[in-house]
Amino acid sequence: MDGQPASSAIAKIDIHRILKMIPHRYPFLLVDRVLDVVPGESAVGLKNVSMNEPHFQGHFPDRPVMPGVLIVEAMAQTAAVIVVSHLGAETEGKLVYFMSIENARFRKPVEPGDQLMIYCKKERQRGNVWKFSGKAKVDGVVVAEALYTAMIMF
Repeated sequence: MDGQPASSAIAKIDIHRILKMIPHRYPFLLVDRVLDVVPGESAVGLKNVSMNEPHFQGHFPDRPVMPGVLIVEAMAQTAAVIVVSHLGAETEGKLVYFMSIENARFRKPVEPGDQLMIYCKKERQRGNVWKFSGKAKVDGVVVAEALYTAMIMF
């Protein structure tokens, strides 16, 4: 997942395409670009963390830190792009609901100015239920990781 993309990979998906693929919008769209997408298998998401984001007003005013739940949400949004890139245009904009989040670990704070790289990999899929593993890194260092299961609603 951290190496070269597979031959069936899509080089990158920009913000305009992401907006068509998933229903999230500001202030809750947490992926700026998706790189090295292997439809139905894996992807690397990119989130540029900015001081202008609304959660930093209260989390925390003297030491802004990106909430861990938003890092996991960024993982889920990256995973949603994997699913839509695999299933096709008829699934664009469909809602995806969390079913479970397991083994979430937060290793280091994510602060304004950081570039969050989100590595997602499909663990399994049955029908419209998908399970993914995700790791978020800043400067090559793991800051968070989790297993999560989600259901796409048709």
